[in-house]
Amino acid sequence: MVTVGFHASHEQISPGRLLQDVQHAERAGFDAAMCSDHIEPWSARQGHSGFAWSWLGAALATTGLRFGVVTAPGQRYHPAIIAHASATLASMFPGRFWFAPGSGENMNEHVTGDAWPPKDIRQRRLEECVDVIRRLHRGEEVTHRGLVTVEQARIWDVPESPPPLIAPAISVDTARRAAAWADGLVTVNQPAPKLREMLAAYRDNGGKGKAVLQVHLSWAGSEEEAAAIALDQWRTNTFAPPIPWDLPTAGHFDGVGEHVREEQVRRSVNISASLGQHVDWLGGYAELGFDELYLHFVAQEQAPFIDAFAADVLPQLRTRGTAAAGTPAEPQLVRAAANPASDAPA
Repeated sequence: MVTVGFHASHEQISPGRLLQDVQHAERAGFDAAMCSDHIEPWSARQGHSGFAWSWLGAALATTGLRFGVVTAPGQRYHPAIIAHASATLASMFPGRFWFAPGSGENMNEHVTGDAWPPKDIRQRRLEECVDVIRRLHRGEEVTHRGLVTVEQARIWDVPESPPPLIAPAISVDTARRAAAWADGLVTVNQPAPKLREMLAAYRDNGGKGKAVLQVHLSWAGSEEEAAAIALDQWRTNTFAPPIPWDLPTAGHFDGVGEHVREEQVRRSVNISASLGQHVDWLGGYAELGFDELYLHFVAQEQAPFIDAFAADVLPQLRTRGTAAAGTPAEPQLVRAAANPASDAPA
């Protein structure tokens, strides 16, 4: 049976309100949660960006859910800091925390004043960070000099079970490369053939662990309202890389998103007033081979979505199963990948 989780979008909702939302999601019947980790929202219209690691401690302490976070060690965060923060959460909440270390976006990393490296260097930097973090999680004293520098670092409170490191990927090449180090794969809604290719690239190269999908969606009482919500809140997240990797501020994203229209947003967000249509889309993802689906309702008011989907969507997904016979439904998804990472994995 597929796990259906709630995505907590820090860029769109204040941290106190978002904590109430995830508590509401648990009461309603969502199985798990994941969140973004930004210092900058994608748009001034979104207007928020709480510190994910503080929030995760509160969320884990006040719910019984499992949580994941998409984050980026290497520039804004030193890998020893990510190792320390994640080890502490995994020690306090055994078996309930995972994180997805990605190569990052300039919108979050430019605050250090350091140059923003090209993608290939960011990828190699990430892999160095992953090695450092894993060694620290094993209790080793680590000195490393490369694209990142670590000097005699040690984590004194090492979790009995280190948190899984799930690889965030948008491209087939990134999924293939991540198979060498990851404990699972996470991506965002894309066309079904692309998702199949990504899963195959990961599994065929030895990739282990769960396959996770973050699903951007919009739902309301009418099709027009659902589309208006998505256009208002998610128009800046409709561009294929490298745009989402390289722009530095919300103002820049608002600039390039000024002339985005509904048709383009529909390529990045599953928009429908029909709960049945959302069931079909989500069921199609499960049939592709995804073990966990995290639903990101792209509005700022989450309560109506939580209640409606808990009542009418989650029960149907749980009865459908994850291995229906025949050809899976073709989800009406993006032709060009939208960037995770409100969380778009990078």
